[in-house]
Amino acid sequence: MADELIHKIALSLIPGIGSVTAKALIAYTGSAEQVFREKEKALRQIPGVGSILTNNIIHSEVMTRAAREVEFLEKNQVKALFYLDADYPQRLLACPDAPIILYVKGNPPLNCTKSISIVGTRHATEYGRKMVDQFIAVLAERGYRILIVSGLAYGIDIQSHKSALRTGLPTVAVLGHGLETVYPALHTPVAREMVENNGGLVSDFTSHSPIERTNFLRRNRIIAGMSDATIVVESAKKGGALVTADIANSYNRDVFAFPGRVGDQYAEGCHFLIKSNRACLIETVSDLEYVMNWSATQSQPDATQPCLFYDFNPEEKQIMDLLRAEGETPIDLICIKTTLPMNKVSPTLLNLEFAGFVKGLPGKVFKVI
Repeated sequence: MADELIHKIALSLIPGIGSVTAKALIAYTGSAEQVFREKEKALRQIPGVGSILTNNIIHSEVMTRAAREVEFLEKNQVKALFYLDADYPQRLLACPDAPIILYVKGNPPLNCTKSISIVGTRHATEYGRKMVDQFIAVLAERGYRILIVSGLAYGIDIQSHKSALRTGLPTVAVLGHGLETVYPALHTPVAREMVENNGGLVSDFTSHSPIERTNFLRRNRIIAGMSDATIVVESAKKGGALVTADIANSYNRDVFAFPGRVGDQYAEGCHFLIKSNRACLIETVSDLEYVMNWSATQSQPDATQPCLFYDFNPEEKQIMDLLRAEGETPIDLICIKTTLPMNKVSPTLLNLEFAGFVKGLPGKVFKVI
C-alpha cells in the first residue's frame, strides 16, 4: 500500500506535469505506478505529453522524495487522498484542475451535505468580523450541518474559523504550504483546535514546500472548489478574495458579497463583484437560503430516526445522561456538570446531533430529541 502511495505522490512531483496531465497519464496507463513503468514510445504518444514530459517522467528522481513524504505522513498522522479515493472531496473533484493528491490533517467532513467558503481581506474591520460572527451563528442556530472553509489568513479567514469553532460547526483551513507548519504561526492554536474538533487542515503541497505568495493564490482554487458557494465579506479593489471569487465563478459555483459603506476601502471589492454581476448581494442567511434553495429543515436531525444500535462512548453517555436528567442545558453548564473540557464537549455534541440523539437550540443550548 505504501509503495502504491509513493507512486501517486511521485507522479504529482514530476516537473511540468500538473493535475490535468497527471489524470490523462493515469487514464491512458491505468495507474500511477504504471506511468513509471510505461515504455518511452507509448508515453510520447499520449496526447499532451510529448518528448519533454516523457523525458521528465523517465529521468525524474522523485521516488526518493515521495518515499520521504510517505514517512512524514505516517509520522505526523496526515492522510493523503488520491483523486480516485471515495473520501476525496467530491465538489473539488468536479473541478478540472483539482489536485491528484490532497493532504489532510484531522478528520473533517470534506463531503458534508453543505459547504461554504468565507473569505475576505487580511485587514478586516470590526464590521467585517461582526458580519462573519453573526452570519455563522445564525447558520448554527438554524440547525445547519455545514462545513466552513477558509484559508487561515489574518482578518476574515481566521474570524471565520474562530466563529465556526465557537458555534460547533466543522471548519477546514486550506493552506498554501506543507502540513509540517502553520502560517501565520500566530494561528497555530486555532489550527490545533480545528483538528481536535471535527475540522482540519488541507493542502496540495508536500511537506517543507517553500512559503511563497504564488502558493497562496494557487490554494484559492481549492477553497473555491470545496464549496457550494463562496462568500466575500470584505475586500479591497485587488486581493486574494477576489481571485477566489473569480475561480468560483469559473467553476459555476455561486458567489456572494456583503455590501459595505460607500467609499470604504475594504468595501470596494465587494461592491465591484455585485455591480459587475459576479456576486449576489447578501445581507442575511435568508439571502443565502433563497439563492441556494436551502432550508434548515433539510439539515435538522429530528427529521430522521435516531440510530437504533448506537454504541455510546463514555463522553457521549455522560452527556446524554445529563441532558435526560436536566432537559435543555447550555453548553457551558454541560462542561461544568460533566467536568469535561469544551474541546471534548463541543465535538461530542456535534456527533450526537449527527446521529439524531441531540438537538441544538439558539444560544448554544442542547436537549435530547
